[in-house]
Amino acid sequence: MNIDEFKNTWNEDIVEETPEISLEQRNKLNLPLEKIRKNMRVEFWWMIAIFIFAFLVCSVCRPFKLQLYITVLIASMLIVTVFFFSKFFKLYNDISNPAPKTYDSLKDLVMQLNLNKQYYLSYYISFAPFLVCEILIVLEFIPWPKPLSELKIAVVLIGTVTIGLFLLYVVGKFWYQRYYGRYIQHIEDLLRELKK
Repeated sequence: MNIDEFKNTWNEDIVEETPEISLEQRNKLNLPLEKIRKNMRVEFWWMIAIFIFAFLVCSVCRPFKLQLYITVLIASMLIVTVFFFSKFFKLYNDISNPAPKTYDSLKDLVMQLNLNKQYYLSYYISFAPFLVCEILIVLEFIPWPKPLSELKIAVVLIGTVTIGLFLLYVVGKFWYQRYYGRYIQHIEDLLRELKK
């Protein structure tokens, strides 16, 4: 194919316009987006309050070794939280702009919301190593009436991690569905309605 044929083919292509979203449909979209933004803000401020409280509790822990371990653990949790919340802030900024005006932009928004669902669940699961460290600290520093055998330590550690991982996943899914999922479902329904 020479350049002239390529130009002719290029010029003959008809670009289909993506359907625009009507004003009524944009108004339907604004409510769930505003609810998602509100829930993201509330969750952000709760997270700040939780970390402030955690660091205050650390400041009164004794002995120093326990205080150091817990402070490092919470600081590590804070780093993980900052990473994931930076992803959430990107979504927050994207949905803070006016509602999408075309079908494709709405489709892109739904894809971003579903991607953030994976980030959200990953955020909860990422606390599994912290759970292991917390159990190790508890086993190390709590005075037991008689020393725990190696088998009991292994059972407690493995049992806690298994149950903890399951609970982290379930709580993460429940929390996401309650505060974000139902609004995302509303947006997906609007997308399906537009597709028809």
